Amino acid sequence: MTDLNSLKYTAEHEWIALDGDVATVGITDYAADKLGDVVFVELPAVDSGVSGGDVCGEIESTKSVGELYAPLDGDVVAVNDAVVDDPSLVNSDPFGAGWLIKLKVDAAAVAELLDRDAYVALTGGDA
Repeated sequence: MTDLNSLKYTAEHEWIALDGDVATVGITDYAADKLGDVVFVELPAVDSGVSGGDVCGEIESTKSVGELYAPLDGDVVAVNDAVVDDPSLVNSDPFGAGWLIKLKVDAAAVAELLDRDAYVALTGGDA
């Protein structure tokens, strides 16, 4: 199990795990639960650049279509093809096998994101 307190979060319900200057990004279990059963995931191309706050992908569920926002400026160094092939991983293991993209980022920028307590407060304690 991932240590949820070691992650950073965004107000758009993404989690970020930093390893050096590579940030692994996914959506939180709270977001996955609100979306319902995920049936389609579209991710940005490897070697493309993304800008923090901009839409960089799409997550469709049986309930709605959601947008994936880049949590930070960075370059896409990997995408999770397993999630594209089996979108249900976003629901079944959002903090593990359901990760979405890896970005090369300025590690200092990650510190500005929400910690676990702030994210739980944002969701009204439901996260």
